[in-house]
Amino acid sequence: VADLWWIYSKPVPADGREVWALFLQCSCITAVIGGLFYNWMFASLEYSWHLSTAMAISFSLLLLLALFLVHPARCVFSMIMPTLGTKQGRKLLFSTCIMIAVVNITPNIISNIKTILQVIQCICKNSSDSLLNSTALLEKVSWEFGDAVQEATHSIYKPMNGHFRFSLFQNSSLIYQKMHLAGEKISREFLSVEVLVKDSVRAANRLAAGFFMLYLCFESTWYLKNYLTDLRFDNFYITKQLERLAVDRRAAHLLVGSSKKLIRPTGLKLSREEVVLCLVQAMLVTVALLLMLVVVAMDHFAFSVADTAVRKAAQFSAVPVTLSIKYKVEIGIMPFLFKLFWRPSEALLLRDFNRTYHHQLIFSSAHCRISPPTPPNPSVLLVVGLLFCILYGTVFLETFARRLCRGIAASFFQSWEEKRVLHLFRKLSRRHRKE
Repeated sequence: VADLWWIYSKPVPADGREVWALFLQCSCITAVIGGLFYNWMFASLEYSWHLSTAMAISFSLLLLLALFLVHPARCVFSMIMPTLGTKQGRKLLFSTCIMIAVVNITPNIISNIKTILQVIQCICKNSSDSLLNSTALLEKVSWEFGDAVQEATHSIYKPMNGHFRFSLFQNSSLIYQKMHLAGEKISREFLSVEVLVKDSVRAANRLAAGFFMLYLCFESTWYLKNYLTDLRFDNFYITKQLERLAVDRRAAHLLVGSSKKLIRPTGLKLSREEVVLCLVQAMLVTVALLLMLVVVAMDHFAFSVADTAVRKAAQFSAVPVTLSIKYKVEIGIMPFLFKLFWRPSEALLLRDFNRTYHHQLIFSSAHCRISPPTPPNPSVLLVVGLLFCILYGTVFLETFARRLCRGIAASFFQSWEEKRVLHLFRKLSRRHRKE
């Protein structure tokens, strides 16, 4: 492995064997990266497989040429891998989480809301049917009561036909049509909102992912540029070269006295600035996690409400309605004379009308088209949870990723690393003399 890395990091291969070894290494790297690039475009960014394949092949060929022919390009590409453990890699993971939420969680919430609206529509339709059917019962009652009134009175005092007519029952088809149109309108609006949200977030996520990838390459290039132009940039590590130089110059005490300001690149010690940066980044990840938990909670809440609405609607019992009519017809015998003598008048009962009518108001029916509520997908929650675990891991690994970037740059440009070590040693010597 050390020999392969030495061939990979050398500016120019020494012989034909090293050329073939470098070409095979670059070919393996580009094959793996091309496959990951295709999966990222097709599965995460949701491009078509034709475009994803074409882009992956083109990207792999360009990457192969760049790695094989350009020495600084190999250094930048090698630093991109640990840079994924920094804030730029977290941005890519954030965009992936957002895409997962939009593609899987948001449609589930909208589907459950549709189920709730279907339940409401079913209840409204069946209750209106029952109310309209009750008008037919009232019409029947009015006709029977009117016939009884006409039969009970004398032909001289017989009233005209006083039957009631309910025109509302004749307009039931218009009510059904309006309710159907309202339901279709709501469904179309929800479908258009769902499509708009998906398309907007998909486009925004593609732009953000492309920007983050370009910025990831830019950050690695910027780090290499600062490393090659500024001797003080990221130069506060006790490396093996610095230790050998101090021993050769008989100044090992410089490293012991400066142990509080210098750290070892392979150690676990963090400086105060690195600890503060980790805490700030952890707070930002926590805020993003809370927002994602709100979306997940909305998904569970929508499913719970939809499931409860469907179950309760199926358990709705019919409400009985009873209409009782009591009617008496009697003739008073000389009521005026009885009033003069302060005696109660006597009456002759001609007819007694006492009937009871029953009706049921139905709020739910098995004929309603209600889609079953969609439960939250546990695999989506598992993937999101794993991504956030990786995000928290990158917060604390960011410092070590930057140290690894410095080690990669030092292995690619060893002569320049010697100058940086000499500069740091002289700086420590001057500070020791001043003290």
